[in-house]
Amino acid sequence: MAKLADVNTSDVAGAIRLGCETMGRIFNSEDEDRPYWASRVWPEARFGFFWPNADGHVPGRHLNALLNAEDAVGVKIEEDCIEKHARAAFFACDGAIPLPLTRNEYGGPVVNFAPHHVREGFHALYALAAFRKSEPAMELAKRAIAFIFDRWSARDGWDWAHIEGSLGLNNTDRRLLEEFGPKVGAPTFVTGLGRAIGPLVKLYRATGYGPSLDLAVELKNKAVDEFFLSDGSYDSKRFGAHTHSTTCVLSSLAQLGDLLADSQLMAVVKAFYDNGLWEIRDELGWVMESSRDDSLADLGEANNTGDIVETALILGRWGWPQYYEDAERMVRCHLLPSQLRDISFITEPPNPVGKDCVRDVGERNRGAWGFPAPYGMRPIDARAMGFHMDIVGGVVGSLCEVHRQIVRSDEAGHWVNLHFDHETPAVAVESPYTHDGLRVRVCDGRPVFVRIPSWVEPAGVSVSGATGRTARYQGYLLVPEPPVNRWVSISFPLADREITLKHSARDIRVRLSGDAVSAMDCFDADLTFFDPIN
Repeated sequence: MAKLADVNTSDVAGAIRLGCETMGRIFNSEDEDRPYWASRVWPEARFGFFWPNADGHVPGRHLNALLNAEDAVGVKIEEDCIEKHARAAFFACDGAIPLPLTRNEYGGPVVNFAPHHVREGFHALYALAAFRKSEPAMELAKRAIAFIFDRWSARDGWDWAHIEGSLGLNNTDRRLLEEFGPKVGAPTFVTGLGRAIGPLVKLYRATGYGPSLDLAVELKNKAVDEFFLSDGSYDSKRFGAHTHSTTCVLSSLAQLGDLLADSQLMAVVKAFYDNGLWEIRDELGWVMESSRDDSLADLGEANNTGDIVETALILGRWGWPQYYEDAERMVRCHLLPSQLRDISFITEPPNPVGKDCVRDVGERNRGAWGFPAPYGMRPIDARAMGFHMDIVGGVVGSLCEVHRQIVRSDEAGHWVNLHFDHETPAVAVESPYTHDGLRVRVCDGRPVFVRIPSWVEPAGVSVSGATGRTARYQGYLLVPEPPVNRWVSISFPLADREITLKHSARDIRVRLSGDAVSAMDCFDADLTFFDPIN
């Protein structure tokens, strides 16, 4: 058994920066610098091309992540990197319809349409319109929305007679069923167009373009009428086995509910989060890659975790601080540890003719996320291991939302929601996981609310450095008059406890110190994140 040498459990901003570096290294010089989708590091290391997901998927995820990282964290992104992703995104939409399409092979035209990729197309256009004020992106977004209203309906679905018959495009979902058989699963609205709700909400927030909100509401209505039911249940056949689609539609509904202050929609989101979501996740935020019966037991997918973290942040902001606690545990115990930092195990293949797809595979993957188990990078019984490049963008985008919500300031004051080291012009936070205790410094003297985890005994909290009284308020410690530019210490022990993750093939014991893993059952697996439980 080998434990990874470099595991991060605390540095959100550092993980974002490293992920951005990864997204700037995965362009294929032999394919007009378009980004790779597939990456494998074991047993053989190489980047690859897979026709169903080539072209239409990665640029949108990466543009959303890179430009949000620039905005949220101040990461310096090379403009050349943005331009390459933007060219790839526009190329994918430069076919018979103004939506992302894919090629059959390098050098070929974009001829395959999968509704699955519409989300990623809108993520590209939203990001370029929001952060680069791109008029071509906005014009393409308008055409895309108009096309969907014209050629899709909630009752009848897509007008495939026009898309296939008149325009001559291939139905990717049908081709996948023909090529791979029933194991790919039948497509559903959730695995298809429903995924686009989130970026449509972002597009509306950024531009005020009304039809994007109109389409988001139309898609939401179908989602809650037929899939996300009031009982919060999950059924793999109803949703589709591709769990990332379920989690990204969940976070999309939360974004729309938040935008519209729709308490009924937020109740639907909360019901699924509290019930059906537990069919596919565990307490650390690991989410199964697929809910098919034949799926590898411990194979997860990191951007699924990112989606439920984003959902938890919204629920926390709506007044339920226990979801902030869940978000912090997921980030500390699974999302940050599963970023690839130690690349010493990757064997570089021979490359006598200088092929791009086998060039510096380890270094170009450093900073990526993929398909981890709770205990390590390589799930037991896995026959291969890779880091698909779209997942990198998904996780970085989610971590940008984490970074924004560590400390939030509003009319009431400053809210310390997550216990990571952080500093804004108004508030500085020292984490109890990297320092002797939790300390907060406020620069303007306004009230500060500090979240107290549920595992902290009230009598175990001590406060020093505060002037005047303190009070408890709905899971937070309120300091009404913090001293200006002086540290206030809120001390409490990081409670030690043990939980058991109930996975389909095995129980996994986990020892926690606060909301961080101190040890875990590793089953003699390779490339593990944590010390084993003795």
